Amino acid sequence: MAVISGNDVFSHVMIGARDVASSTAFYDAALGALAIRNMGPFGNGWVLYGRDKPAFIVARPGNGEAPASNGVTIGFAAATTAEVDAFHAAGLSAGGTDEGAPGPRGHLPGAYAAYLRDPAGNKICSYAFTDGN
Repeated sequence: MAVISGNDVFSHVMIGARDVASSTAFYDAALGALAIRNMGPFGNGWVLYGRDKPAFIVARPGNGEAPASNGVTIGFAAATTAEVDAFHAAGLSAGGTDEGAPGPRGHLPGAYAAYLRDPAGNKICSYAFTDGN
């Protein structure tokens, strides 16, 4: 079973928030009405939401700048680390810029990921899990 969900299309969706506490109160209410629950804090101020496992994350942007498209990350699920590598290489070839080279990520067990910005500046990533999670 995957650590995070997304029905094999998305690994997760993350949005930026300047005030995580007020955003958490909003999402607790709005998403709670849809049976999507606050699954608690994670790491450095992230708040996780999901039904059975986290799929939506609210956090301050990692670089400390104000949220905009900078605070949004769309994560696409990959079946293998080779797919993550191919995602990154193809994105760079098609005009994207590097936001994090392919490799292991220490914040989730077995996580292997790569990050890109598309030509418009939107941040996307791809994750595969190498330990069966």
